[in-house]
Amino acid sequence: MKKFSLFIFLLSGFLLQAQKAEAFKIYNKNGKKVSYKKLLKKAQKADIVFIGEEHDNPVAHWFEIKITKDLYSILQKEGKNRKLELGAEMMESDNMDAYQRYLKGEIDYKQLEKEARLWPNFKTDYKPLLDFAKEKKLPFIATNIPRRYANKVFKKGFKALDSISDKEKNWIAPLPITYDSTLTSYVAMTKMEHMKFMPKNMQKNMPKAQAVKDATMAYFILKNHKKGNIFVHYNGSYHSNDYQGIVWYIKKEAPDTNILTIDVETQESLKKLNPENKNKADFIIVVDPDFPRSY
Repeated sequence: MKKFSLFIFLLSGFLLQAQKAEAFKIYNKNGKKVSYKKLLKKAQKADIVFIGEEHDNPVAHWFEIKITKDLYSILQKEGKNRKLELGAEMMESDNMDAYQRYLKGEIDYKQLEKEARLWPNFKTDYKPLLDFAKEKKLPFIATNIPRRYANKVFKKGFKALDSISDKEKNWIAPLPITYDSTLTSYVAMTKMEHMKFMPKNMQKNMPKAQAVKDATMAYFILKNHKKGNIFVHYNGSYHSNDYQGIVWYIKKEAPDTNILTIDVETQESLKKLNPENKNKADFIIVVDPDFPRSY
């Protein structure tokens, strides 16, 4: 009987510890732990919300669909004219017609796969967002530049865009592309380890290729965002961290825009925010590294 009681005691202790285990924690930019409720309250006051993800992080994808649904419910309860608008880096602007027909129910997912260039993890990680927009009749904008044009810039610089047709120019930000080579995010790209193996011209053009993506996404966000609405944009964290990338382009064009940024990072410990992750965004979600990846 004593052995059984000891077993129950030890088992209870184990279960209590297991219940304390957390997959993620949320911090503000200063490193203070905050609740999801506080984050959501801030998000509902923003014009544009950027969710910077790790593309293979399932917590990031869960968080994207959760905050999208919660913001939708909040706006519905308000009973005002504020609407929710969605957009994503993972969808390229020249495929917009295909996405629109899917949202309207004119084509099914198999047909969408044939007509649009979908990321390998689109079905598991982004289709739920697209389907929610379809169900609730929300706009969902393909904001990113077609990758072939970013590749042109990577090889030959911005001048490569001068020769594209007028039709093709509808799929990118207006030329010429504004570019600030001193932005820390672009400078950091030139110092990445793999860059030293590239030809010199490509080393110089890599941040330009990133900039033309950022500029294009900012352009299509502003073009489709209606005053009073909340536009939620899903993108890799590098496109919105440090209030640069897409955020820099939006602020340059529309400085009064109320922007909220969210970043997802993996940390060995969730007890506190690592110094290098402070100030990356308004809110930083740190995820346990043992959490399984989506691919």
